[in-house]
Amino acid sequence: MSRVISSVVLAGGGTGGHVFPLLAFADCLRRHNPEIRITCLGTPRGLENELIPPRGYDLRHVPAYQLPRSVSLDLMRTPDRMWRSAKAAGEILDEVEAQVVVGFGGYVAVPAYLAAWRREMPSVIHEVNVPPGVANRLAMKLTPHVAVGFPHQLNQVKSLRNARLVGVPLRRSITGLDRAARRAEARARLGLRPDAPVLFVFGASQGARSINLAMAGAAKAVTAAGVQVLHVIGARNEDVEIPAGLPMPYVSVKFLDEMELGYAAADLVLSRGGAMTCAELAAVGLPAVYVPYPHSNQEQRRNALPVVEAGGGLLVDDDQLTPDWIEKHVLPLLGDPARLAAMGVAAAAYGRRDGDEALREFVLEVVPG
Repeated sequence: MSRVISSVVLAGGGTGGHVFPLLAFADCLRRHNPEIRITCLGTPRGLENELIPPRGYDLRHVPAYQLPRSVSLDLMRTPDRMWRSAKAAGEILDEVEAQVVVGFGGYVAVPAYLAAWRREMPSVIHEVNVPPGVANRLAMKLTPHVAVGFPHQLNQVKSLRNARLVGVPLRRSITGLDRAARRAEARARLGLRPDAPVLFVFGASQGARSINLAMAGAAKAVTAAGVQVLHVIGARNEDVEIPAGLPMPYVSVKFLDEMELGYAAADLVLSRGGAMTCAELAAVGLPAVYVPYPHSNQEQRRNALPVVEAGGGLLVDDDQLTPDWIEKHVLPLLGDPARLAAMGVAAAAYGRRDGDEALREFVLEVVPG
């Protein structure tokens, strides 16, 4: 007998890597059941405030606090403010008569996990990083129901070996994208020529200054080689000066709301290696040069490396990305359509487009009938 969920709480916030899969999963739940009650938990300061309400979902704020990097059961007992946060989250769970909590990481997920645990309510963790984020590491002590986005996570993290591989929930505008069919339209809408290769450059939701500076320095050489550029600077990044009078279109914008247009227009991507970026590019079969964010625990490198090893891209360290490197490595690739096509096929073979549906099936399994 199939199970029906009438009320679900989705928790995750702070960055696009948490919010975008949450929204894609919410859309999936609503497609299957337009009457389902979906309540999202966030904080007043996170990116979720810009993204969730415009999509028509109920966003509730709960207090959330940064956690220490080490996780133990003692953390659940102190400090008192963590229990206050869990109490606030629990009141929301009770009000909406939630049947399950699905968390995507970020500090705001912790109160939801704790509130569900205290009510003996099932919760499901979705994790995309290696190592897992501190919030999800705590949650793994409270629930056995863990889903992951990528195959390499199962092998690289002991605590994830028994997790369910579901993929990453992605927007239907991405998973349903036919790049070839929309290429002409996308290039026209973005102010690009229909007949020349396109390099699509972006950082993450906040941009990447080192990528921006390297591309600004390479702009003359890139366009002189007959390559067009679509460059998303990043909404929170300082502008960089792009030379004037370039021989090919160089379209520079602060933010691109419809990333699927950029994917359809592009022949190659130059980007960071966030989990969502890797998942989207692989899903649409787009080859990429990945420049992992260097000031972290190297999770972006671990995200991108399996795609690269599968033949779907190249990897360059942040401090090695210079205008000269772009000229020597990126331009020859853009001049080799056969190699680009093979890389695209390899990326698509690694990626998957059904992460939202697979996660939904997993959640249905853990909710009591």
